[in-house]
Amino acid sequence: MTSTARRTPPRVGVFGLLGSGNLGNDGSLEALLNHLRAAHPDAVVDGLCGGPDVVAARFGIPAVRLHRYRGEYRTASRAGAIAAKGLGKLVDAVRTAAWVRRHDVVIVPGMGVLEATLPLRPWGFPYALFLLCASGRLLHTPVALVGVGADAISDPATRALVRWSARLAAYRSYRDDLSRDAMRAMGVDTARDEVFPDLAFALPAPPPGVRSGPPGSVCVGVMAFHGSNEDRARAEEIHRRYLEGTTRFVRALAGEGRRVRLLTGDDVDRPVVAAILDAVDSPLVSAAETSSLTGLMEEMATAEAVVATRYHNLVCALRVGTPTLALSYAAKSDALMDRMGLGAFRHPARDVDPDQLLAQFRELEKRSTELRRVLATRNLVVADQLRDQFAALTTALFPAADRAHTSREKT
Repeated sequence: MTSTARRTPPRVGVFGLLGSGNLGNDGSLEALLNHLRAAHPDAVVDGLCGGPDVVAARFGIPAVRLHRYRGEYRTASRAGAIAAKGLGKLVDAVRTAAWVRRHDVVIVPGMGVLEATLPLRPWGFPYALFLLCASGRLLHTPVALVGVGADAISDPATRALVRWSARLAAYRSYRDDLSRDAMRAMGVDTARDEVFPDLAFALPAPPPGVRSGPPGSVCVGVMAFHGSNEDRARAEEIHRRYLEGTTRFVRALAGEGRRVRLLTGDDVDRPVVAAILDAVDSPLVSAAETSSLTGLMEEMATAEAVVATRYHNLVCALRVGTPTLALSYAAKSDALMDRMGLGAFRHPARDVDPDQLLAQFRELEKRSTELRRVLATRNLVVADQLRDQFAALTTALFPAADRAHTSREKT
């Protein structure tokens, strides 16, 4: 390797549904960027993502749009829209390869990119991820799936795209054993793949001086929950039952004089907050305006307890050490609660029983002191494990970046 090659800053691309309104996805990116800026300050980073303007403004990196067709995630019914979407798929293959070619390494930071626990069409993000990983393999640019989530997938097309994406990636790590087991069951060789905590645990917890929620409140994280990819026919019924059960729980807390802060994790959750506020109609119930996982943590850090549905709402609550009860909609939430020592405090999101949920909540509060100690201990372990994750990432990818520079130098 020439000295010139060694001095050339590595070109790192980040990829995913980033800047699209999901706080968990953006928090995973933030954790990765914090690491890159600390450990590899010379790295030149840019993104191929869902919301490039948001990513550029918030994180200070240039970014371009993931899909050529701007209506990608709207159902196309007219012939013109269908044709435009189909053409967009062909153009995206060329655009993705051209973007990958400009980088030494591409990283997909966290997120549930190998799962379909929420409604998902195969020719949306699964296809985009396949294009990325295939381009990386063809162009000799390593693609890393870092701390990602995976689960069993029943739809054949989605399963095939996810399986091949994982096989073509140069590096894989997972956020829980469940994810690695799911990929192994799909035929991916996971012998060298490691499991680490979710990347969002690497975000710093807010110091006491900037914690913003009203003391003694209960945070309730809600979600526009309509079931899984297999529940499309029953989606509205599932959502209605979730909303009714959650509303009754919030009303019960307010009836006992408790302050309740309603939280979201995605822009699509806001109508759920509005519906609960309208139904409960109490000055004790309010909505928190948060635009990042840091904002969620600030709210949750002053709460006596948290009840939450979205995965990264749970991560935030556990990260700040607040006793947490999961309204669980997927096995990943169960695995997270088990990892952090709160596996007994789970309630099914698709069948919310307000009376049972209230009883579980009271047990959570009764054991609050004990659970805070458990979380403090588990968070120390998680911090050590994430240091190992970032060290493994450097070992796997940045020598590859050096090799890529050397190869280009010779040509």
